[in-house]
Parts: sequence; structure tokens; C-alpha cells
Amino acid sequence: MAESNCANTEGLIYKGHPLRRVDNLVYYGTMAEKYIIMVQILDSKKDQDLDVATKVSVQLQLTDPTLKSRDRILKKSEKDSLYAAMDVASIWLDRALAGKEK
Repeated sequence: MAESNCANTEGLIYKGHPLRRVDNLVYYGTMAEKYIIMVQILDSKKDQDLDVATKVSVQLQLTDPTLKSRDRILKKSEKDSLYAAMDVASIWLDRALAGKEK
């Protein structure tokens, strides 16, 4: 049963929204919506064989392509882990898409 769910989705889904990674950037949400979250890993450290994020930037952005990149940013924050960043990102995105943001 779970196998058929994975076959129907394309890529990773976190709390109902897609995740896309490009190098140190993670995009959370879809460009078809009005808002998207951009998570940027600014610094990381080695923990055994894995790179673990130690400084992460989170930005709530409008997806309007006619705006300048700096004008798209509605909120931004820095967190000390990817988990904390994704926690904030999911709350911001859900609130924005529900109409509780600008």
C-alpha cells in the first residue's frame, strides 16, 4: 500500500508540500502557489561521514516573476539546524497559503 503512494508522488513531500534541492538551496512548496519557502544552508560541519547544517537561512517569498528578487521576500530568519528551519518554514508556508500573510 505505501509503495503505491510513493510511486504516485514525484520527489520528497514534507507536511503536504514538495521539497526540491539545488546544491545548498532547498525550495519548499510549489511555484504554482502564491508563496514558496527558500531554505539556504549557509554553514555545515562534518559529523562522522555526514555534513550537518549548523547555520540555515529561511525566507518566505512571493512566486511572482515580475517582482525583483529582493521585493519577493516577505519574511526571513536564520536557524541553527535544518530541522528548526523546516519547522519554521512549514508554519510560515501554511499560514501564507491560508491567507494569513500579506
